[in-house]
Amino acid sequence: MSDILPFEISAIQLLPSIALLALLVLWLVYRRRSSRSRTLASVLKQIGFERIDNLVIPNGDEGEIQIDHLLLTANGIVIIHVKDVIGTVFGSDKMQDWTVISEDRRFTFANPQPALYDRIAAVRQIVREVPVAGRVLFLDEAEFTKGVPGLVCSLDDLLDEFGENDRTSAKVKVEAFRPHWERIRRYARG
Repeated sequence: MSDILPFEISAIQLLPSIALLALLVLWLVYRRRSSRSRTLASVLKQIGFERIDNLVIPNGDEGEIQIDHLLLTANGIVIIHVKDVIGTVFGSDKMQDWTVISEDRRFTFANPQPALYDRIAAVRQIVREVPVAGRVLFLDEAEFTKGVPGLVCSLDDLLDEFGENDRTSAKVKVEAFRPHWERIRRYARG
C-alpha cells in the first residue's frame, strides 16, 4: 500500500471523515422521514377544511373506536387510516390477511378495510345526514403490484378524489356540514 500512497493514513486521521459521513447519513434519513410526514400533513391540509387527529369516538356497541385522521371536506367527512409500510403489498378486498414483502423482511397484517367500515359506521351514527367516506392510506413506500383494493389509496389518489380547486365556493358546502362536525367534536375523546 505504501507504494501507491506517498503517506500513511491512521485511523485517528480518518475519524473526522467517518463522523462527517455518519452525520450526512443521519441528516438524509431525517430529511426523508420529515418530508414524508410533511407531505402527509400538506395533503391532509389541502383536502380538509378542519381536521381532528387520533380521536376516539363511541362505536355504537358500548365500546370505542380510534380514528387516525378525520377531515371535514366539501364532500362531507373523510376518515383516513394510515398504513406506513415499506415494500410490496399483497392484498385484496376479500383476503383476510395482507402480506408485505420488503428487501429484508416479510410480515402479514389483518386486512384494514373491515376496521375502516366499522369506523365509517361509528361516524355515521353521530352525523347521520352527512356523507362519510373512508380510505386506507398507504404512503409512498408501499407498492401494490397485483392491483389496489377498493378503499386503499395513495396521497396522490386522496388529493385527486377529495381535493378542491375552488376552496372559496367549497366553503359554502363545508359550512352546511359544520353543525355535524361540531357534534363529532362533542363525542370525541382524543
